[in-house]
Order: sequence, then structure tokens, then C-alpha cells
Amino acid sequence: MTSAVERLVQVMDQLRSPGGCPWDAEQTHESLARYLLEETYETLEAMDQGDLVALREELGDLLLQIVFHARIAQETEHEFTLEAIAQGVVDKLIRRHPHVFSDVVYESDEQLEANWAAIKATEKPRDSVTEGVPIAMPSLQVATQLMYRARKLDVPPSDGVVREQLRGIIGEVDNDSIAEILIAVVELARERDIDSESVLRAAMHKYRQDIRAREGLDS
Repeated sequence: MTSAVERLVQVMDQLRSPGGCPWDAEQTHESLARYLLEETYETLEAMDQGDLVALREELGDLLLQIVFHARIAQETEHEFTLEAIAQGVVDKLIRRHPHVFSDVVYESDEQLEANWAAIKATEKPRDSVTEGVPIAMPSLQVATQLMYRARKLDVPPSDGVVREQLRGIIGEVDNDSIAEILIAVVELARERDIDSESVLRAAMHKYRQDIRAREGLDS
């Protein structure tokens, strides 16, 4: 670790120790969850604005959250250190990139992707492609992830009629046309006091059930 990161760990240790800060000392993983989410969104906003000064600050706030959670966990699991967290990431990156860190050679991007998926499957065996898609994510991200993961199972999220109608209306599908469609959908929903986020989340819950049914699993 760099000296600055080591100092950050030391400061957090002092804040959580007797004689430190009462507020920091009473925090838990659960109480900090909303701050982790807020800092993530603030980091994304800095990225969207192209503000590197703000991005550096927000990444620092995210790092603080990681150090905070590591310190809390370490109080009951002594091996749960920032060093151990970083080592886990290092090991994972090396393991998942044999074409970089060993003499493995791939003939195509498809072969690379297939091997990546195979390595992940050995790390985290899963019964369903829906596992690992956090339902707490915004519903658009949930939809994107579920559709991507189910692409080989032939489980369409809709009958495709509305999609093709939209394709005929907007012509070329690009960032601007997709943004216009999404904005229009939200406008239509607001006219009827419909929460677009909740509606899509409910639809994706059903889609998840359909995927698991195709896999022969309980919903």
C-alpha cells in the first residue's frame, strides 16, 4: 500500500477505537449502506460531467467507504484487512486474464469471452444465469443484465411487436433516438401517475421468473 493509503487505514482505526469519534464508532455495514450508494452516484455524476477534480474527490469518498467497511469487518474477522481485499482482486485479475499473465493464446474474442465465462463459473458455480444480477440496481440496469444473460436461452422479454413498431418510428437506433423514446415513455407514465421505475422492476421480476422456468428452476 502507498503511504497515503496506509495513513487512511490508520485514521479509520483511530476513529473506530476508544477515544475516537462516537459517530464513526457506532456505524455498521447496514447504517453505511446508503452512504455507499450516494457516493457511487456522486462518482458517476462527476464522470458524466467530465470533471476530473470532482472525480478524484468522489473516488476518495468511495475509497473511504471501502476502508470503513473493511475496518468494521476486521473487528470480528481479523483477517478482513484492506490488504486482503486488494490481494483478492489481484488474484482474481490474474486468474481471469491467462492470455496476459500466462502463455495462453486465444484465436478470437468469442473464445476469450467463453474462457472468461468458464473461469467465472468455476469461481462461483451458479444454478441460474439470473444469479449475480442485484435486484437492488436501477430497473434499467436489471433489464439490461437479464436480457444479456438470457440471450442464449431464447427467452424474449417481450413479443417484439412494440420494439419493431418503435424501430419503424425512430428509424436509426442510436443514443439520441433511444433517449427520446425513454423520455417519452416517462412522460406518458407521469400523465397517468405511473412510476416507470416500479413498473419496469415488476416486469423484470416476471422476466426473471420466465428465465428460471426455462432453466427448470423454481422462480
